[in-house]
Amino acid sequence: MVRGRLALMAALSAGVVSAMATPAAMAQQTTAGNTGGATVLPALRVDGQGLSNGNKPERAASPKYTSNLRDTPQTITVVPEAVIREQNLLTLRDILSTVPGITFGAGEGGGGYGDSINLRGYSANSDIAVDGIRDSAQYVRSDPFNLEQLEVTNGANSVYAGSGSVGGSINLVSKTAKDDVFTTASAGIGTDSYYRATVDTNQKIDDNTAVRLNGMWHRNDVPGRDVEKYKRWGVAPSVTLGLATDTQFTLSYFHQEDKNVPQYGVPYFKNAFHDGMLPGVDSENYYGYANVDKQDSEADMVTAKLVHAFTDRLSVENMTRWQRVTQFAVVNPPQGTWCLADGTNASTGAACAARGTYTPSGPRGNTRDTRNTMLFNQTDVKAKLDTGSISHNITLGAAVFSEKFHLDTGNSLRNPGGATPNPTLPVMTIENPNNTWSGPVNFIRTATQDGTLENQAVYLFDTMNVTDQFDINAGVRWEHNKGDYTSGTYSAQGVFQSQTEKFENTDSLFSYRVGAVYKPLPNGSVYIAYGNSKTPSKSAVNGTCTTGTGAALINNCNVDPETAKNYEIGTKWDLLDNQLSVTASIFRNERTNYKVPSADPLVPEYQLDGKSRVDGVSLGVAGTVTEEWRIFANYTYLDSEVLQSVADGLATDAQKGNPLTSTPKHSGSLWTTYDLPFNVQLGYGATYTGAAYFNNSGTTLYKSDSYWVHRASAAYFVNEEVEVRLNVNNLFDKLYFTRARNNGWATPGDARSATLTVNYTF
Repeated sequence: MVRGRLALMAALSAGVVSAMATPAAMAQQTTAGNTGGATVLPALRVDGQGLSNGNKPERAASPKYTSNLRDTPQTITVVPEAVIREQNLLTLRDILSTVPGITFGAGEGGGGYGDSINLRGYSANSDIAVDGIRDSAQYVRSDPFNLEQLEVTNGANSVYAGSGSVGGSINLVSKTAKDDVFTTASAGIGTDSYYRATVDTNQKIDDNTAVRLNGMWHRNDVPGRDVEKYKRWGVAPSVTLGLATDTQFTLSYFHQEDKNVPQYGVPYFKNAFHDGMLPGVDSENYYGYANVDKQDSEADMVTAKLVHAFTDRLSVENMTRWQRVTQFAVVNPPQGTWCLADGTNASTGAACAARGTYTPSGPRGNTRDTRNTMLFNQTDVKAKLDTGSISHNITLGAAVFSEKFHLDTGNSLRNPGGATPNPTLPVMTIENPNNTWSGPVNFIRTATQDGTLENQAVYLFDTMNVTDQFDINAGVRWEHNKGDYTSGTYSAQGVFQSQTEKFENTDSLFSYRVGAVYKPLPNGSVYIAYGNSKTPSKSAVNGTCTTGTGAALINNCNVDPETAKNYEIGTKWDLLDNQLSVTASIFRNERTNYKVPSADPLVPEYQLDGKSRVDGVSLGVAGTVTEEWRIFANYTYLDSEVLQSVADGLATDAQKGNPLTSTPKHSGSLWTTYDLPFNVQLGYGATYTGAAYFNNSGTTLYKSDSYWVHRASAAYFVNEEVEVRLNVNNLFDKLYFTRARNNGWATPGDARSATLTVNYTF
């Protein structure tokens, strides 16, 4: 397999190397474009005329969107490469932190350590896509070097993204070879042992053939932390044939390897006795084992895309992808007993004798070895036609995919025979923990999980232009979803003991979306829309699914699909000669029947009696205010409520009327740049995340702390080829916490850091 992957890399890279041997091409020329109602920020670069705006996208990347963004009746926030590059955002979490309404969990889950995303009140862990294709493996998506733009869509979205997508979906758009000639090479250094190098080159071999190569090498210590660090490299070659013909074929490959230290952070308690990080803790402290903890991941992706235009009104597009993601993680979360210097237990407030110490327990040495593989194919027929006075822009498509998931779990802090080391886990001091493990290291497997997921879907989307001022936008999707799950157990010595029966779930799902768009002026739209989402019991390949009879074994496998709904009213305008986009919407995202345990102990099946909703307001402005001043800003207000969290017939509902967890009421972000004379650009950014509840049941509710993060940049354009950029993140060195697991741990946000990058474009 490795030999085949290297051969593919060599084949795709050969054309790139050959093209780079030709004379250097002139710098890519860019001009300002219509925003199409997207919340985007233009690129800033040097051309022969001086500083200018880069193109702003008018459409979402997916062919399922049959209208430009301004006339699409849904909130879609597009973060283009320019915003990512100018702020030096280096991970998916960094990028999404600039999109209001998104928070992050502690990174744990059935599939392993990785991104845990809450989008406007609801989990979006299985709602991440790459080029419109689901990327459901749970791992840390750590670098944007091959990212063209990122799209965040609000609301129940199954019709576009497939089953699930309750709060919305996230789509990462990849770079591929195109009809252009340019090369951009970047090198950066910075505080916290920061070193980074990237290259993005697109060359034309002839009028019909282009090749592109993106490469990345990166190292850095996590700012403000003693142990955690990132190491990664990646390469993404692609080739496109038939540029000047009616038939284009693009073959691309993506490979990235990461060797990181998992971030859990520091002990963090919000209870009757404490209000955050525990007393005596330094935010730089590491309470795991620095010489054992690891998160090694590897991602491979091969994509083939064929597009044929029969006429200028009829075309067909086919995309095929094979993907594999593997991850091996050994983690030691800071879980156990905290006896503080005042002689009290941090969890209970009771007296304790070993003052100022931490006694580890729980999942110390927890090890997960995961493998996700996927095969996907999608065909879209796009047509423009007229029926009487109504014109149609139609996409008719079908998609099939098959996913497999395997997980080995166990413990690495074991003797060769599997026994717990003697003595067991050593006690640490809270103020100065000894984070070096001196005991045995042997991975002993204790359990396995296997899952498969197969999905076949057909869909139809149509934008009907009834008049010059009125559109109807509609889409329907039918899909057949089938998944299964099995698990195995092993003895303490790693010897296989038993395998469960195969639990299966099969559902047919129907989802839809409809919206009406009124355009009072050519540069603006007002819309109203409604859509739904369907979530089957087996919606993710790495999700568990169990069945049984009697009170001893609950049944969450064959429950009917959950339903979510999205109601939205909004407006989108392009102002100042189509250089500035402003958007506003009000919406309701509602789960109408999510699974809750049965009220009858003799009925093991979960019941679809849970209900919750999130009412919100979204505001955005982006683009060029004056020739020198550009802005990208968003604000989101979320008012969440649990309507019912228990099965019908139960008298006590501890969550009813309370807000959803991890859902801040207020959040916003700003990034703005101003061009000074002498080819100097200054940039300033701020992100605000409001307080959110950790729990929503019980007599007392606890909230996280709100926080601001500020960043700044200064760029000097030496000439039309060379840019030197200084970025400072967390400008005021604010201590704040993210990815909190209350009464457990939270991750301190990155401390202040600075990077200096030289970009050379030719």
